[in-house]
Amino acid sequence: MERTFVIAKPDAVQRGLVGEIIVRLERRGLKLVGAKFLQVSRELAEKHYAVHKGKSFYEGLISYITSAPVMAMVWEGPQAIVAVRQTMGATRPVEAAPGSVRHDFGLTVGRNLTHASDAPETAVFEIGLWFKDAELVNWQRPTDAWIFEGN
Repeated sequence: MERTFVIAKPDAVQRGLVGEIIVRLERRGLKLVGAKFLQVSRELAEKHYAVHKGKSFYEGLISYITSAPVMAMVWEGPQAIVAVRQTMGATRPVEAAPGSVRHDFGLTVGRNLTHASDAPETAVFEIGLWFKDAELVNWQRPTDAWIFEGN
């Protein structure tokens, strides 16, 4: 099973879309194994967005992600990274597939509602940055046999 990291960003929280995001990921068949609602510190934001340091939009990212609470989550399932990114849609909402979160609820890249890990290495880094091992729950769902082939 693969794990991935997701943030319902400040715009999703302010617009009351956290539940919608969770519902879509659950309906997709993914399993929530960690979640926390928090106000992001500048220190955490800088670590999370370190790859963008020095770029013209870096300070805007830091200001935005620290501007209001977020819901940080870890999801699990086969090919969870790809499944979450499909469910969220393209980074630019106007390019996102119909039915995706960003298509259905977003208009601009600066208010695109979510962040999702883009690769296994990124997921490991981001999960470790935002969650302690003890904050992730390994649990069994009786429905997994009806969602995952060969389970």
